[in-house]
Amino acid sequence: MLRTLDIVLIVVMTGAATVTYTIKHQAENKLEEVRRLDAAIKLEEDTIDLLKADWALLTQPNRLERLVGAFAADLQLAPTPSTQLARPEELPMLKADVPPPEEGKDKKGKGKKDDGIAAVINADNIATGSVAR
Repeated sequence: MLRTLDIVLIVVMTGAATVTYTIKHQAENKLEEVRRLDAAIKLEEDTIDLLKADWALLTQPNRLERLVGAFAADLQLAPTPSTQLARPEELPMLKADVPPPEEGKDKKGKGKKDDGIAAVINADNIATGSVAR
C-alpha cells in the first residue's frame, strides 16, 4: 500500500513540475514579446519625434521666405486677393446633402427611367449660398 501511494505522489509531483515549467516557459515567451513590442514602440516614437523636428525645420518662416525669394522668378507667386476667398455659406451644397430624386411619372402614370440621371446632373448646377451654417 505504501509503495502505491509513493508512486501516485511521484506521478503527481512530476505532473506539477511539468505544468510549472510549461507556465514558466510561456511567461518567458510573453515577456520576450513584450520587450520586442516595447522596442518597436520606442523606435516608432523616436521616428515620430525626428519627423516632427524635421517638419519644424522645413516650415520655419525665415527658411520659407528665403526660398520664395530665391525662386520668385520661377514660381511667380502673388498674394491672394480678398475677392478669391469664400465664406462657407457661399459654397455650393454637397452632393451628399442633395435630397434623393423622386420617382418621375409621365402623363400615363408610368415611371420614367431618365429622371434619376437628370436629377444627378442638375445637382451640379446648385446655386451658391445654399449651405446653411
